[in-house]
Amino acid sequence: MERYLILDDGTVFKGEGFGAKNTTTGEVVFTTGMTGYQEAVTDQSYANQILVFTNPLIGNYGVNLDDYESLEPNCKGVICREVARVSTNWRKQNSFPHFLEQMNIPGISGIDTRALTKKLREHGTMKGSIIDATDNLEHAFDQLHATVLSDRLVAQVSTTKPYPNPGNKHNIVLVDYGSKHSILRELAARDCNTIVLPYTATSEDILRLKPDGVLLSNGPGDPEVMKDAVEMIKEVEKHLPVFGICLGHQLLALANGAKTFKMKFGHRGFNHPVREIATGRITFTSQNHGYAVDPASIDNTQLIVTHKEINDGTVEGIRHKYSPAFSVQFHPDAAPGPSDAVDIFDDFMHMIDIKKGEKTNA
Repeated sequence: MERYLILDDGTVFKGEGFGAKNTTTGEVVFTTGMTGYQEAVTDQSYANQILVFTNPLIGNYGVNLDDYESLEPNCKGVICREVARVSTNWRKQNSFPHFLEQMNIPGISGIDTRALTKKLREHGTMKGSIIDATDNLEHAFDQLHATVLSDRLVAQVSTTKPYPNPGNKHNIVLVDYGSKHSILRELAARDCNTIVLPYTATSEDILRLKPDGVLLSNGPGDPEVMKDAVEMIKEVEKHLPVFGICLGHQLLALANGAKTFKMKFGHRGFNHPVREIATGRITFTSQNHGYAVDPASIDNTQLIVTHKEINDGTVEGIRHKYSPAFSVQFHPDAAPGPSDAVDIFDDFMHMIDIKKGEKTNA
């Protein structure tokens, strides 16, 4: 089935369709990860985005239930050079094309992904559509130009009701802005008793649960539209240890007077090198973000920068000078990896232990 990828600048790529057969429109972005296509597609941070895989072959090991990062992904489409028609792996439960069809996500293969990625790096991310070859191109471009992509995406990916992820140790509130399942896995591995709350949770909602700490999850969209979340964090960090991941990192920065900006093409993939400033330690990290914290805006706040991306100097971690609050831009939960930074969850547990010890000795 011949299909086209059209871009907002007038570019047309011809390819072959797979997965769902519907027409789709979204922000075209690329990921440099060589594995983890299932985790990427099911990561809610890709809501409203059409994902370009730079690795030339995807789908070769299939799909399985264990590797979902959400059960109802909101990724708008998949672009690749080649999709495996046969996949083999002892964990496989489904093929990647059939999985996309079930999830109503269209894919297009046979695309020169190197040329497409170079275009996105040079011009930045842009709107695009996957359409049938039989569609009227002029009309399709008119539709594409007229489409306004929203940055207010958290409401469509967050849970609508609280739910527990039971454990026996620290009581954690996880505020869900589009949380990955792997965050819950890491908390469960530390036997945390976790309550997941919707993005609309107020400081009163959180404090009445008397948690030991609060984790602000990853998620899609522009952090600066999350005014209520910023106000909630301002109050909660006065009382409890706070740990932010990805969007949660950006929200913690905003709550403490810093600013964020939209990046030209973002960081997406599983091979981004990050340096911890205090130790010089370098870790390779999983990342998925199109916004970042403005480093110049941190100088007049009570925050310090703890991590930086080696390639472009992006702020990858911050910590409050006086309150038990810190965050990282990357995903320490990894999924699919590397797992170099997973011990940051242990740092959060240690911060909680210290806070509880202070209360006991008070």
